[in-house]
Order: sequence, then C-alpha cells, then structure tokens
Amino acid sequence: MESLVSKLVGRILALVSVGIMLPAAMLGQSAPSAHGASNNLPSRWDIFAGYSYLAPKGTVTTTNPNGNTVTASYDAVNVGGIGSGAYFFNRFVGVQAEFGFHEWGDQVSNASNIGSHGNDDGFMTIAGGLVARFPDGNITPFVHALAGGALVGGPYFEPNKWGPDITVGGGMDYETPWFNHHLAIRLFQADYEYMHADWGPGVYAGRANINAARLSAGVVFHVGSIAPPTPITLACTASPESIFPGDPVTLTASAGELNPKDHVIYTWTGTGVTGSDANPKIDTSALAPGEYTVTGTVKEGKSGREGLHPWETATCTAGITVKAFEPPTISCSASPSTIKPGDASTITAVGVSPQNRPLTYSYTASAGTITGTGTTAEYSSAGAPTGAVGITCNVSDDKGHTESSSTSLTITAPYVPPAPKTQALCSISFAGDPKRPMRVDNEAKACLDQVALDLKQQADAKAVVVGEANAAENAKTAKEQAHAAKHKHATVDEYAAQRAVNAKDYLVTEQGIDASRISVATGATDGQTEENYLVPAGATFTTDVTGTTPVDETTVKPQVRKPLPERHPKKAAQ
Repeated sequence: MESLVSKLVGRILALVSVGIMLPAAMLGQSAPSAHGASNNLPSRWDIFAGYSYLAPKGTVTTTNPNGNTVTASYDAVNVGGIGSGAYFFNRFVGVQAEFGFHEWGDQVSNASNIGSHGNDDGFMTIAGGLVARFPDGNITPFVHALAGGALVGGPYFEPNKWGPDITVGGGMDYETPWFNHHLAIRLFQADYEYMHADWGPGVYAGRANINAARLSAGVVFHVGSIAPPTPITLACTASPESIFPGDPVTLTASAGELNPKDHVIYTWTGTGVTGSDANPKIDTSALAPGEYTVTGTVKEGKSGREGLHPWETATCTAGITVKAFEPPTISCSASPSTIKPGDASTITAVGVSPQNRPLTYSYTASAGTITGTGTTAEYSSAGAPTGAVGITCNVSDDKGHTESSSTSLTITAPYVPPAPKTQALCSISFAGDPKRPMRVDNEAKACLDQVALDLKQQADAKAVVVGEANAAENAKTAKEQAHAAKHKHATVDEYAAQRAVNAKDYLVTEQGIDASRISVATGATDGQTEENYLVPAGATFTTDVTGTTPVDETTVKPQVRKPLPERHPKKAAQ
C-alpha cells in the first residue's frame, strides 16, 4: 500500500509540474489572429491542477473473525489533489477527463479493529464526460457531468476496490491577463460524487455506497484558441456622392459572410435617411450645403436575437456632399441698338440656371420706359433725351440667387437738313457781239433754257440774274449819266443792268417763268458777262452772294431782240 500511495502522489506532483510548466511554453506561442481575434479568445484546451477537499458520507458493514458485525463509516475529510483536461469543440461545449486523489487517513469506526490508523480508507477517481462553459468577460462559469471509476479504500485487512463513480458539479474561473491570457484561477469547483465498492462475501467483506462532497481550487492553463466564426462584413456606397439639394441619391449596402439560416436586419442613421433594408432612401430636399455621413448597420442571428455576438454585427459609412445651388447667368441685348426719338426697341434676356431652377426676369433703363417680365421686354424712348441709354437685365431663381447684365442703345438726334444755299448756274458772255453787246443771242438762250428747266423742276425756287460790265462800258455809262443830267432826253446805256433785264425777259416771255420768281442785279466783276443763280426755298441770295446791287426795273426796261440789218454787197465798178 505504501508503494501505491507513493505512486499516486508522484503522479499528482507530475501533473502539477506539467501545469506549472505550460505557461512558460505558451509564452513562445503567438496570439491567435484569425479574423482579428484577440489573445483572450476562448481556449481549445483547458488543463486544471488544484488542491481538493473530499467529504465522504457512507458506511460499510463487515463481520470480523470473531463473528461480530462491525459497521465502519466514511466521514472524515480527506485532502488531496485534482487534475483535469478539457477539449472544447466550440466556445461552450467540450469533453473532459478528470483524475482525483485523496489521501488515506484515519477512519472513524465503532469497532476497534476497523478504522485504526493504516487502514485503506482513501479515494482515487478517474472519470470523463461532458463539460459546458459560459465565458463572460473575465469570469467563466462551467458545469460538468462525469462518469468513471473510483478506487475506494476497503475495511481493515481488505484490499482497495474499484467501483463506479459519478461526478456532477461546476465552478467558476477568473481569467487573468498573465502569460498572454493563458492562465486562469479556478476560484472554486464544487462537485457531488457518488462512489460504490463491493468486496463480496467473506470475513471483513461488505458493500460501501458513498456520497461525497468535493471542493477544489487551483489554476487553469489555456492551450490553443477557438477562433470566432468569420465576422460578417458590410460595405456602403452612395451614388452620386456629390449632389444639389433635392437631387436623388441611391444608397446601397452590400453585406458579406451572412449565414443563410439566420435572420438579417438593417438599421441606418444619418440626416434624412429612412429604411430598414439594404437600399434605404434619403431625402435631400431639406439638406443645407455641406458634408453628410450615413451609417449603416447589419445584424444577423435568430429572429429577435440578432447581433448578440460581435461577429454578427457589421457597420459601414457612406459620405455625400451637398453642393450649394449655383447662381444663374444672363446676357442682354437690344434690337435695334440705334433708334430715333420716340421709337421703340426690343430687349432680349437669355438666362441660364445650371440646375434648371425656375427664373424670373426684370428690367431697368436709365431713361425712357421699359416693360416686360419675361425673356423679352419693350423699350420706349418717349421722353428720353438723345444719346446713350443704359439697359439692365436682371434674373433671379427660386433660391434667391440674382444676376444682372447690361447693354445699351443710342437715341439719335432728329435729322436737321442743312440750310439751303444759292447755287451758281451757267453764265453768259456778251463779248461776241460788239454791235449788240447786251443782246441775248442763241448761245445765251441755251444757258437760260437750262435755268428755266431748273426753275420748273423746283417750283419753290427762285432765280437771280446778275449782269456785269467791263471798265470801258462802266466809264461810258458814267459819261452818259453825266450828260443826261444836263440834257433831259439824253439816253444812258447801263450795260450790266440791261444784260440782266434782257436775260430775265427771255425767261419770262420765252420760257414762261413767273416774273416774280426772277430777280435782277448787277455785280462788280469786270467783264461782259451775266451770271445766273438758283435760290432754293429758305436760301438767302444776298447772304450767299455778296457784292451785287439790285436793278431798278422801273428804269431799265428789256430791249427787243432785233436782228441786224441786212448787209448789201457793193456794186462792181463800171
């Protein structure tokens, strides 16, 4: 028996030594990183080593060699060690194998020959079964149910006996950050154990049914880790990303790694966003210019329990930019751009809104009046002074943006025709007929016929006929005037005046021109000529032609045009 105890104690010490060495070995292991898992992921293996108290309750009835019936009881608290190893299939459920050893000590017996020091009254259990844990932060409660065998110390002089063992219980571990989260403290493990042993018939034989309470504590070493399921993903897009208020936006959420067996829900946050599916709506009509972010969340899981685990939730964001409405543009033109006083012009405005907003037009003018509220307006120059007039075309949209453009037109001064001027017409030379130096000959008639034609074409025009004489003729006239002053019936040839009067007489008598339309005068030019002038209505002859003197037609009368007397040839000498 001593050797058995030594072996069991050695095994427990070896188990504890392995447990103590595990953290050092695990320090060299890298933390699991699958799917971004942290170092405190649920472990794959849990190895427990601890100190244990066992409080058995039970009796065994035997017959000693004297034939007396002796009842021995198992009611002393035994101390010992406990160790277990658990392999977990997932975060919660696994299988466990457990070994326990509680020392052989004194039995309390009502027979002096049973239960004395040295009797085999210890317990060793080996069991396996299911274990379930419930990780919650740093605290991990667990429960287990095990079945196996128990080596029970027998009555005095009887060997240890194997029998069935059932263990049910649980406990709580505290997860520490030590050794990269590979070490936990088992705060307690409380179990109920049922053990049974049967020594068969014979002296000191008997049957033991033992109910035991076991309380343990120790350390737990985590080996390996259970990566969580692949987390779901969510990506968000907004199309288009840049808009004007009121423009439509399409939001799309694309979720990945979803479990088709689970229920999926979407939630959205952000200004103007509504919807509970992968394509929410967003009302942009009331959004002020600026940057906006929409956040989407997807959760999966059983209906009503979506998103209970971190890998069952994913979020995404999408940004949109709301731009301010751009102001309209406008161009302005006037047609015609040059008008007379009192005339009108059409003003045309061409307004363009980059976002096709409704437009309103108005017009102003620096002079005159302008009416119209559409793309065209009518300008009236009534009452406006001549010169340039500024026109302003204004446009505004329904968002309060305004823009202006300018043009101009010119009001011209009314046409004032130039004052009419006296026109010089043809002139007549009287030097070709020395014997009749004042007679209107055929050459003179050609000139006067043209004068008559001009007068007929311009009924409101008049003519002035200006006669002129040379120095010799003027001297002769002066001499005759001096003689006439002494002799009452003496005649005076006024060459210049007579030439003018004779020309007028031809126009009146031969061409039928009203005499009142023709004036006669003399000029100061030295020559045997006569000048003809056409005086249009409004023209002033004396202003346009200076140096002439009106002829007194009461004293100078026209001369009758007489042919020269016929010349007879001289008779031949006899």
